[in-house]
Amino acid sequence: MSIEIFEPALCCATGVCGDDVDQALITFSADIDWLRSQGADIARFNLASEPMAFAEREPVTAFLKLTGSQGLPLALVDGVTAMTGTYPTRSQLAAWAGLPAPEAAAPTAGLLSLTDTSGCCTPDAGSGSESSCC
Repeated sequence: MSIEIFEPALCCATGVCGDDVDQALITFSADIDWLRSQGADIARFNLASEPMAFAEREPVTAFLKLTGSQGLPLALVDGVTAMTGTYPTRSQLAAWAGLPAPEAAAPTAGLLSLTDTSGCCTPDAGSGSESSCC
């Protein structure tokens, strides 16, 4: 199974950046990392940084014409719309990928570092100011 997640414009690839990080994005990023570690095929697309991925997929362009970007995120499983307007849970992702249901994780399991430098906004070391990112 191929899973594709089309997200609204975020400040970076994961949205886990800046001072006001949405807990849903932290959880979802950890869930994607877990899914990939299980060998699942999942791709994530950010409207701000990958607009062509949205334009090249007919189900996505049709969805955006109908709802606009406020209807995102959009999850496609093998090219078919599986969920809109919210991020899927780890259990939903596992089911779509044909994996057994995941065991319950500890509340802090999978938290990402807010100083991750993989393309997100991070404070400039020593200057106390925010680096530019978007």
